[in-house]
Amino acid sequence: TEHLLEPWVPFAALVAAMAIGYIILEKRETMAHEISAKLGKIWIFAEIILFSMLGAQVNVPMIWQAGRMGAALIVIGILARGLGTLFFLAGSKLTPGERLFTTVAYTPKATVQAAIGAVPLMIMRTTGTDPRPGEIMLAMAVLSIVLTAPAGAWAIAALGKRVLVVAPRPLSD
Repeated sequence: TEHLLEPWVPFAALVAAMAIGYIILEKRETMAHEISAKLGKIWIFAEIILFSMLGAQVNVPMIWQAGRMGAALIVIGILARGLGTLFFLAGSKLTPGERLFTTVAYTPKATVQAAIGAVPLMIMRTTGTDPRPGEIMLAMAVLSIVLTAPAGAWAIAALGKRVLVVAPRPLSD
């Protein structure tokens, strides 16, 4: 539908979906939480399908070929993203520990990589071009999931206990 509206109204489906969610939350908070709970249940099933389809496309030897260079590229990307996060949080009201936690919380990669990692491979196979570059991209997506998801989850749990403080909730009127 976004392509139908594009000649008259600049449109971005993701931004529109987020805006609709925000409006529902502001106008009907109870309904927003009900919708969120239902979509959360659907997402569990969708994740299983998503990661199963990703796994079915993976060329495991290609992941081994990416090896150290692939891992190094992922680490450099995570470090650059972390430095950027710290830079942009420098003027915020967050404590240094909260800033560090936010940076670490951006470490795990999985869902987006799983969702778009196979797209180049699919396009190359569909167009009849050499699929090897697409296989490399998919291998890097899988490698980023394998390296960052467990390490990031561990780091979030470990650091969260040390630097985050649960603030007392204000008494309601």
